[in-house]
Amino acid sequence: MEKPWKCEDCGKRYKAPSLLEAHRRSHTGERPFTCWVCGKGFTDSSTLQRHKQVHTGESAFTCCQCGKGFTQISSLQTHQRVHTGERPFTCCQCGKGFNKSSNLQKHQRVHTGERPFSCSACGKRFTQLSHLRAHQRVHTGERPFTCSQCGKGFTQLTNLRRHQRVHSGERPFNCPVCGKGFTRLSTLQSHQRVHTGERPFTCSQCGKGFCDSSTLRTHQQVHKTAVGAPSTSY
Repeated sequence: MEKPWKCEDCGKRYKAPSLLEAHRRSHTGERPFTCWVCGKGFTDSSTLQRHKQVHTGESAFTCCQCGKGFTQISSLQTHQRVHTGERPFTCCQCGKGFNKSSNLQKHQRVHTGERPFSCSACGKRFTQLSHLRAHQRVHTGERPFTCSQCGKGFTQLTNLRRHQRVHSGERPFNCPVCGKGFTRLSTLQSHQRVHTGERPFTCSQCGKGFCDSSTLRTHQQVHKTAVGAPSTSY
């Protein structure tokens, strides 16, 4: 069937302009169809109608393994791969497998460099719609993820979870050498250089190496001070 309507952002084609218009919202982030129960927005009315079944409790299709219910048989079939470990969608570039075709499509952008989601405020482009939405909060100031302990707001759920470790004392990243725990993986990786002796951050002025970028920046102030110091020779 002929598909004369083409998306200028990603090249995908459609047989009707209404379908192209709905698709374009995946690039702009626009979600004009809103659930009156929870306020969640959707790009098209059919997806909104399916979502409403979450609130009504309609689950026509049930997983025989765990009892989880789904409104669509396709969603059940995708879910069942969690139990079977099946990954039928394979990347032709690197061979990595995925349980959803949408996850494969996202992954392939690593190889192609494609960034189909563009910020209307600054033009910055992203590989995933979720990354665009998180970025847009930089412009709007929105911080929808709030800490129940102190009320501090965050633009991303991952940042909230990381912050909550301040209150819980949780340190899930442990050094295999000395057992020291850290709240962030990046902090653990920096710490491990104490044991390995690795110093990947090098001063461009004197060649001295450091185990983390913050220590390098502190060191670089030595050179700035030396350049700006008044001469004592006469």
